[in-house]
Amino acid sequence: MKKWSVATASLLILALLLAACGGGKGESSGSPGASASADAGGDQGGKQVTLKFMGWEVSPLETESVKKGLELFMKENPNIKVEYTTIPGGTQYVAKMQAMVLGNEAPDVFFLQSDYYRDFVKRKSLLDITDKVNSEGVADDLIDSAVKLSTVDGKYYGIESCIVAPVLYFNKDIFDKAGVAYPPTDPSKAWTWQQFVDAAKKLTVKNGNKFEQYGVYGLENYYMTIAEIMSNGGNWFTEDLKKSAANTPEVKEVLQAIADLRKKDGVSPEAKLLTNSGMSAAQMLQTGKIAMLVDGSWALQELSHMNFKVGMAVLPKFKEAVTHGQAHLHVASANTEHPEEAWKLIKFLSSEEYQLQNVKAGLWLPNHKSLYTEQGIAKWLTPGVHPDGFKDMIPYFTESKTYPYALLSSQKIQEDTTAELDKFFIGNQPLDKTVENIETVVNKQLAQNQ
Repeated sequence: MKKWSVATASLLILALLLAACGGGKGESSGSPGASASADAGGDQGGKQVTLKFMGWEVSPLETESVKKGLELFMKENPNIKVEYTTIPGGTQYVAKMQAMVLGNEAPDVFFLQSDYYRDFVKRKSLLDITDKVNSEGVADDLIDSAVKLSTVDGKYYGIESCIVAPVLYFNKDIFDKAGVAYPPTDPSKAWTWQQFVDAAKKLTVKNGNKFEQYGVYGLENYYMTIAEIMSNGGNWFTEDLKKSAANTPEVKEVLQAIADLRKKDGVSPEAKLLTNSGMSAAQMLQTGKIAMLVDGSWALQELSHMNFKVGMAVLPKFKEAVTHGQAHLHVASANTEHPEEAWKLIKFLSSEEYQLQNVKAGLWLPNHKSLYTEQGIAKWLTPGVHPDGFKDMIPYFTESKTYPYALLSSQKIQEDTTAELDKFFIGNQPLDKTVENIETVVNKQLAQNQ
């Protein structure tokens, strides 16, 4: 049997961070998923079953919300006991899950990062739930990008939990002190790249040769980089996903502009600054070490609990204001001994009832059409969590492009691309050499997978 490829530690940690969300449908909204709870409890007098459910712990707040949801599920389904296990630390989760699948010891239901989903499907590791999804109307209220991400050749092997997307956070006090206008929340008014650079320069503070405050941090992360590439009309792959599109003017312009933030403009720190300071990126923003932070929408839960005035805005644009959306999926093992009960749990995790608690907390964004109506938004938009102007950003999320790596069945493509980008951003590898290398290794992998 072909061996699984395991991502580098840094890539896995990031994969878990960007996948930190869960999803659903349910409540009394009249949407197709509104009866999820009642349906899930329809077999309460059945045989007692124990489901093993596994996820990761990125945030204690997230784990707490999952456990609260499971308590409700078990109350509604007294014949189903769910044993929830988390694997701390990003490097362990995928490696252990791969080993458990190969050893026929996979949990009944588990979290799965979107960029591993098609790999697991290709290896026939996941339960086909297409008939259940279609017969019970679960997908009817999902936004288009959620359907696209959850389906492989028209079949469902999992359901995307929510949406997460790259956004721009900023410290309002720093902007006020510098007299710089806040970045826009309305996508139609997004800063141009030059406006963004000009603001970052005004927000960078030096004392002699020592930087006391940087304008921005976060764009050298491959997950954030691709949003700007999309903004410039580019992508890592051709539309049919059969070839690399890295060696194009659209991609090269963005990579050079991001590198220039640190190497030429002097407005962005090296990643080692965080390591040396012992702070997270959120703490750097809070304490004024950086004025702006490009991070995932999931970071809002943490930031909203920190004692400073945090703002949130759309990313700067090259040609158009764009972000991409994805999230982890809830899936069941192909070898589960309890497929009916496993489906009930996945359906519950896809309910509005379950999703709302995490959307209200700022951890997730909804992937339900009904939750983006005026009535639906009123259910989750939370003062004190969602910053001023957040409602203006909703079209930005609902029209987000699908994260391209989630549509591939080889994780090695992402690993190789990240390694080359590190050579460019962190090392001194020339841009042309970088995109040529990416093009070569990606085309080789794509050809092998066709």
